[in-house]
Amino acid sequence: MKPITMDIPTETLLALKTPPDEAADYLRMAAAVKLFEMGQLSSGAAAQLAGVPRVVFLSRLADFGVDTFRLTAEELERETRLA
Repeated sequence: MKPITMDIPTETLLALKTPPDEAADYLRMAAAVKLFEMGQLSSGAAAQLAGVPRVVFLSRLADFGVDTFRLTAEELERETRLA
């Protein structure tokens, strides 16, 4: 993994209500969730970026308001018929 250093404004940490020592993990998870939501990373790659197992990453998606499964209406109908 390549380290990346960021300067985070104190106001941002206060707004996030995140202690500085936890901010890096929170921001990694937030970035991973957003990249997954945009379809730029698979759930496995996003979990790796977040530094957590895939199952943990998938369970944390709801914390960020992101659906775990993204099905179109047609896909959902087909899955319902198969169930």
